Amino acid sequence: MTQARYVPLTTYREYSADEMKKRTDALLFDMQRRRSVRSFSSRPVPREIIESCLLVAGSAPSGANLQPWHFVVVSDPLIKRQIREAAEKEEYVFYYKRAPEAWLKALAILGTDEHKPFLESAPCLIAIFAQRYTLSRDGQRIKTYYANESVGIATGMLITAIHQAGLVSLTHTPSPMGFLNNLLGRPKDERPFLLLVVGYPAVGALVPEIEKKSLNEIATFV
Repeated sequence: MTQARYVPLTTYREYSADEMKKRTDALLFDMQRRRSVRSFSSRPVPREIIESCLLVAGSAPSGANLQPWHFVVVSDPLIKRQIREAAEKEEYVFYYKRAPEAWLKALAILGTDEHKPFLESAPCLIAIFAQRYTLSRDGQRIKTYYANESVGIATGMLITAIHQAGLVSLTHTPSPMGFLNNLLGRPKDERPFLLLVVGYPAVGALVPEIEKKSLNEIATFV
């Protein structure tokens, strides 16, 4: 068994209680502005911004530090069209054949249907894959652990980074998503986790009128 190697923690910064409150309040204020958007401008996003956001996601914690994620950034119009066509086929089956009535009722507040034009109009799609296996630095194939949890954390950090950059995003999860492996040339041992639609909001973009739960509804202190 490989011996664990530790190094001094040099990156930690401690703040006073007042400074911590200011920093968390500022983050809260900023993140409460975040909205999922379905109307995107075609205005291109600088690649270096997406690269920085992906590096933020890549800094997420993961089971055994195996980092079981892969991100495919799609800006090619033809591939975006192919993704839209494949996704809308699955979404049609979902809305008209597979989804239970209770689920459709829950979605009604968002006004969504099987049509997903944002998959073409947005300048950037990020397909996020969870890896069942990864390669060590010496080329050995290693089974990943807690892959879904790890990729979920990384995705949340990616969404936060995109918002902090001044862009908007939308999580999209057509089911099943196996078509992404074929269209994007990813191996079978990678499972599509989520499609993240990224860009600038369209002029006059509208969002559903919704509310978030209060602290008392989402947390318990014991």
